[in-house]
Amino acid sequence: MNISPEILQIANVEIDVVRKDIKNMHLAVYPPLGRIRLAVPQKTDEEVLRLFAISKLGWIKKHVKNFKQQARETKRDYVSGESHFFQGKRYILEVHEDKGYSKVSVNGTKKINFKVPSGSTTEDKARIMKEWYRKQLKIQIPSLINKWEKIIGVKANDWGVKQMKTKWGACNVDTKRIWLNLELAKKPPICLEYILVHELVHLHEKNHNDRFIALMNEFMPKWRLHRNELNSLPIVHNDWGY
Repeated sequence: MNISPEILQIANVEIDVVRKDIKNMHLAVYPPLGRIRLAVPQKTDEEVLRLFAISKLGWIKKHVKNFKQQARETKRDYVSGESHFFQGKRYILEVHEDKGYSKVSVNGTKKINFKVPSGSTTEDKARIMKEWYRKQLKIQIPSLINKWEKIIGVKANDWGVKQMKTKWGACNVDTKRIWLNLELAKKPPICLEYILVHELVHLHEKNHNDRFIALMNEFMPKWRLHRNELNSLPIVHNDWGY
């Protein structure tokens, strides 16, 4: 059973300490602003925590700095000439206002045609584009789930797509339901695949412990490379992490 999170203060660095049923300590820095989390075995002495954190201070500061300097998407107004990303590629938006229905379509390798009803507000356009992203992501996911369930040896009961401000993905181990962040529609397909594998592996191991890492290494040996690629990409205008 987990104990309530603790706060460890080293100089001007604040670290969230979480005691768990694990054998070794695991240190992580999370985007977007470099939240620091140290997972430790239940009975680890506070002085041991402090000495470990001090030994990793240079590493921590480097990663926090990298996240704070990470590129952010600018606010989108959904006008012609604006850049939008889809499956890791940059496209130029070409907006057409007309009577009738809305439609979003990729034109070659450089343009996204965006047809909207006359008088559509920025909020209307944002909603239309968001639903298009959702539809495209839902087209990508089924074949990936089918592929990786067989490799990993698990079966998800259900999955869904939603906008999440704090995570790229989530897994409810009890119901075997997986959620994927809508923003993944903008990222390279391998990043979507990495997050999906991450969540499916949770059906074997709930916690981010040694066993979880060993399983990730077994099923997707280059997962750290994919994670780093995802973390290096511009994040959405509204700050969020995972």
